[in-house]
Amino acid sequence: MKVRLSLPAPAKLNRMLHIVGRRADGYHELQTLFQILDRGDTLHFAPREDGAIQLQPTMPGVDHEANLIVRAARLLQLESGTSLGADIHLEKRLPLGGGLGGGSSDAATTLLALDRLWSLSLGLPRLAELGLSLGADVPVFVYGRSAWAEGIGERLTPVTLETPWFVVLHPGEEISTPAVFSHPELTRNTPPISMARALRGEAEQGRVWRNDCETAVKCLSPKVAQALDWLSAFGPAMLTGTGSCLFCPLTSEQQADRILRRVDSHWHAFKARGCNTSPLHDALGIHNEMSLMS
Repeated sequence: MKVRLSLPAPAKLNRMLHIVGRRADGYHELQTLFQILDRGDTLHFAPREDGAIQLQPTMPGVDHEANLIVRAARLLQLESGTSLGADIHLEKRLPLGGGLGGGSSDAATTLLALDRLWSLSLGLPRLAELGLSLGADVPVFVYGRSAWAEGIGERLTPVTLETPWFVVLHPGEEISTPAVFSHPELTRNTPPISMARALRGEAEQGRVWRNDCETAVKCLSPKVAQALDWLSAFGPAMLTGTGSCLFCPLTSEQQADRILRRVDSHWHAFKARGCNTSPLHDALGIHNEMSLMS
């Protein structure tokens, strides 16, 4: 494979996540703050003349055509009418089902990479629109900004967050998103708050940022509950997304290193820095106009 583009697919954290209602179609209405991290997967791309989309390595239990990377490439072919294809190699670092947005980020990187490699110039708004058909988290990775999100996570407003260091911990268990959203302990009626109030870290009853999925996930997974208790000893640890990954914001990289040295050998953990602009956009030289997200 003769690589033409090698690009990051960064992780995200939900710094807070409120579930404020349920729609008639069964989807839940959310309010959340997305923050992108400086760590994630890496994808390598090379163009093909025959229109084929080849992804390596294969992922156990995931059909080739069902993989979000392949689906993103196929969608871009359909949208543009291009006769080109691509060889894609994925270096997977983010855990599956961890709430870090790994699959969605891989899809977004594929959309931006092939838009560049195939000289399509569709623009971020159209790529985000295509990405939304793949998953609610894809647009935030396409736009590449920290964001306040509402709806099912697709209505985005760019924000600037503090950029602390984090320890991100995966307890070694995958959590089913449908199981979380159908769990009887899930909070579904948190009163909506304004973006300004969320940015001040003020939720209902004066509580700081929280994730409404946390109680349901702890019921589903004692391993997550145990890991959250452990990480909470070092700071305000939280669940991201629907889990199972947990994170703790920290004041320095040295503090993160000290915690990592104490992590149980049965868990996987890493350190990362929060970003307001995606490393993917930095790599592509995209200077995103914030108004594009509106």
